[in-house]
Amino acid sequence: MESQIIRVKTGNREAVADITAACAEFARTASGGGDGLLHVFVPHATAGIALIELGSGSDPDLLAALADLLPADDRWRHAHGSRGHGRSHVMPALVPPYATVPVLGGRLALGTWQSIALVDLNTDNPDRQVRLSFLAG
Repeated sequence: MESQIIRVKTGNREAVADITAACAEFARTASGGGDGLLHVFVPHATAGIALIELGSGSDPDLLAALADLLPADDRWRHAHGSRGHGRSHVMPALVPPYATVPVLGGRLALGTWQSIALVDLNTDNPDRQVRLSFLAG
């Protein structure tokens, strides 16, 4: 199994960061043009991976939906860091910290409008790691 870590800077604001290009490049080289599975995993307790259409308004819509479901207020028992930080620890139950994408002929077999995104509500941690792993078919 081939594996690589990419680093993503999300800054000090909530973010939906497009990592599709890095995933596609890794899948292309790791697969050698063959078939298999790309597994994308974020080893952080406060971030997730989403397969979503990006750039059409879906990014802010996702953040708005998560804000409605998980408000940044003082209700959270996990209460260190910035206000509402505990919601970041609940978010991976809704946006899981992983995704698996088929690779066919060295290319990601995503739908027409699908992208791979890192979702990060934690404004206290601006630097993220994402592990990409390729399992040959």
